Amino acid sequence: MSIVVKNLSKHFAAQKAVNDVNFKANPGRILGFLGPNGAGKSTTMRMLTGYLEPTSGGAEIYGKDILTDPIEAKKHIGYLPENTPLYTDMYVKEYLNFVGQTYQLTNLSARVEEVIKLVGLTPEQHKKIGMLSKGYRQRVGLAQAIIHNPEVLILDEPTSGLDPNQLVDIRALIKTLGQDKTVIISTHIMQEVEAICDDIIIISKGKIVASDSLKGIKEAHQGSSLEDIFRKLTA
Repeated sequence: MSIVVKNLSKHFAAQKAVNDVNFKANPGRILGFLGPNGAGKSTTMRMLTGYLEPTSGGAEIYGKDILTDPIEAKKHIGYLPENTPLYTDMYVKEYLNFVGQTYQLTNLSARVEEVIKLVGLTPEQHKKIGMLSKGYRQRVGLAQAIIHNPEVLILDEPTSGLDPNQLVDIRALIKTLGQDKTVIISTHIMQEVEAICDDIIIISKGKIVASDSLKGIKEAHQGSSLEDIFRKLTA
């Protein structure tokens, strides 16, 4: 297992944002982490990536504990937050070189060129990030998440605000990346889940209410649409 989550909880005073969550994620499969706004999706992802300390429980990333061995765990993770914190005054290549240097990558120039091509940034690579459209900024965010070739990708609302053409491109890229990595993608867009996800977790009010393959969840609900299943479980 690439990711093992055990009894993970996060409480803010009396609010149980994430409440005793357990799940596993496997290489070569894309896991859709679904839930309505405020369900605990982003909080869970922030704990998995070490940005937020759990109230209780824990998780392992490629056998490395996020609490007791955080640096080693993070080496295996590429993270795209919901609102990607990019340096808008930096040029695309300059920014990716900067990120690559923090990972102490060897042959950095070649890796930057490779990633720029992979995410479709070639036409925009000499521009400042602040000049880019929302779609190209998302590509820069994906590029920084994969530049160190991590085994695990954690993507929080990666297609938020994109137009239909950009959606198709970014979804295709995530699908390609998911062939040999473990990918967790947080979203509440059912069409996105249908397009790219292999496995599904639905979370509501901080607790998991469904966990199975996409096919398995549909069969368990007698062929209902994913949107109907989602509404039923999170109402």
